[in-house]
Amino acid sequence: MVVPLPDVGGRDGILKVHTKKIPLSEDVDISVLARGTPGFSGADLANLVNEAALLAARQNRKHVIMADFESSKDKVMMGKERRSMVLSEEEKRITAFHEAGHTLVICKVPNADPLHKVTIIPRGMTLGVTAWLPEGDRHTSSKDYLEDRLTIAMGGRVAEELFLNSMTTGAANDIEKATELARDMVCEYGMSDLGPLAFGKNQQEIFLGRDLATQRDFSEDTAIKIDQEVKKFVMTGYQRAKDILGSNREALTRIAEALLEREVLDANEVKLLIEGRPLPERVLPSPQPQTTQVLKPQPTPGVPGRERPQPA
Repeated sequence: MVVPLPDVGGRDGILKVHTKKIPLSEDVDISVLARGTPGFSGADLANLVNEAALLAARQNRKHVIMADFESSKDKVMMGKERRSMVLSEEEKRITAFHEAGHTLVICKVPNADPLHKVTIIPRGMTLGVTAWLPEGDRHTSSKDYLEDRLTIAMGGRVAEELFLNSMTTGAANDIEKATELARDMVCEYGMSDLGPLAFGKNQQEIFLGRDLATQRDFSEDTAIKIDQEVKKFVMTGYQRAKDILGSNREALTRIAEALLEREVLDANEVKLLIEGRPLPERVLPSPQPQTTQVLKPQPTPGVPGRERPQPA
């Protein structure tokens, strides 16, 4: 039985259930959290509340505040920070320019989802993450939107080439995802010059312990044309990213240098850097009063997970 991901109304209800026994601050707005978590499953939302409660407990606060939920959302979306991982200065610089490339392209293409945050702190299996969040639930995707996704994926590799005169393995996942997306555009969505045709039939649905087999129902000549169309989509995105970054070199350098200094930038800070304006000083949080109350996180239910928003 396949359980679909909840819509905004469903996420609102799920969050209310999981926060029922947790003391919340007055600044916490469940409806805002529901709108800001498209693509989250029930398990993700339970984990979001769980992590927020743990964060408040670690800081000895009596109530969970909105900032706790924002921090826990980053952890659920992008993975846990691995600050213990030691990177050389050269690796940090490469990562900063790579992520700055993704970030600048997101801000320049017309159909991208809004930037959420960019960081060069290792999270999960990555050395850096550029994350975005759609403004609402997305049920269909246009060709323009998918082409912009390809351009964003190429932003990291292009930044390495233009600004560091090198290529690294850091772009491996970007290239893999871009190639898969381009092939889907050709073989499933009928968005290429081959016309509105589907190539290859899936033999079965994917479940635990079962593989997806694809039946080849086209000729060798058609296979060559499919490969050509896939390459054309990817290389068009590559050239678009190259044009964008090449004409905004100063902005990209500012973003990369700010990442090396601050490690994390939000969307507002990136906007200031692109406009050439100085970043405001960051205010350190004031010490919290000690208290003996400990917030207990709720258990996470066994609900099927989801495919998280793909950080670049």
